[in-house]
Amino acid sequence: MQRRLFVVLFVLAMTVSFFIHFSGIAYSSELTAETVGKASSTPWWVWPLVLFIVTFVLGIAAVLGGVGGGVLFVPIIGGFFPFHLDFVRGAGLLVALAGALAAGPGLLKKGMADLRLAIPVALIASSCAIVGAMIGLALPANVIQTALGATILGIVAIMLMAKKSEYPDIKQADALSTALRINGVYFEPSTGQEVNWKIHRTPQALATFIIIGVMAGMFGLGAGWANVPVLNLMMGAPLKVSVATSKFLLSITDTSAAWIYFNNGAVLPMMVVPSIIGIMLGSIVGVRILARTKPTAIRYMVIGLLLFAGARALLKGLDIWK
Repeated sequence: MQRRLFVVLFVLAMTVSFFIHFSGIAYSSELTAETVGKASSTPWWVWPLVLFIVTFVLGIAAVLGGVGGGVLFVPIIGGFFPFHLDFVRGAGLLVALAGALAAGPGLLKKGMADLRLAIPVALIASSCAIVGAMIGLALPANVIQTALGATILGIVAIMLMAKKSEYPDIKQADALSTALRINGVYFEPSTGQEVNWKIHRTPQALATFIIIGVMAGMFGLGAGWANVPVLNLMMGAPLKVSVATSKFLLSITDTSAAWIYFNNGAVLPMMVVPSIIGIMLGSIVGVRILARTKPTAIRYMVIGLLLFAGARALLKGLDIWK
């Protein structure tokens, strides 16, 4: 299964690379000219190699910390590598998208991701992600860097304070979810029982996904960090259903935003290919390590890493730490 995952993501990465290269998209934008203008004496092949090593480590940390790769990728690569932030955000979306595309079909087949729950959310989030991507590409880099830093620090706060509920007790579904028939049953292997679930607060949650979609497109973070708390805590879907549906949602939301970055030339194969392969291999290793480590300790390590990266992005955007 892991070998099949490797092949799928490698083919995806190479397809994206050749598509962008031969279409000339990545080399026709003003952003590319700006980046090339900042010449460096470092050989070109060093950056893909370093990116691969760093993203390999990030892939391990993402699995152990229970976060998406894009949440770690964008602030760390954007804060400590000499790439224009637009390229970093474009690569970050594709990193998150690759993992979602690999996991989505399996989650649907196992009945964990729910289409009735995902479709209305995906419609809103993906539309808003397009708007967010346009806004992000239109704003100056320092403004986006500052907003990114503040967002990452907000994610840290959410991770520290958020509580998870395995099986929320929903007394009665609301009118909208009943009309859309958003409910389901899934088999829980740990208990050997079937779990019946329904949701509530659907209008408030759909309004929240407008904000989540804009932020996902604007910062290239993916949206798993926000999807799960809203689906689980606000709407009342079981935790496993929330996680699986969130992963499936990323494949729709990130695709919409990624095309905006494609069309504006903000995707470089030199960044995308090693990053996807590095994250992918790191995730495979992380899954194996997870069984032998204490998740709580790793979670706080990831929180510390995000706190540092968020502070770095914020200070860089404010021209305090260049």
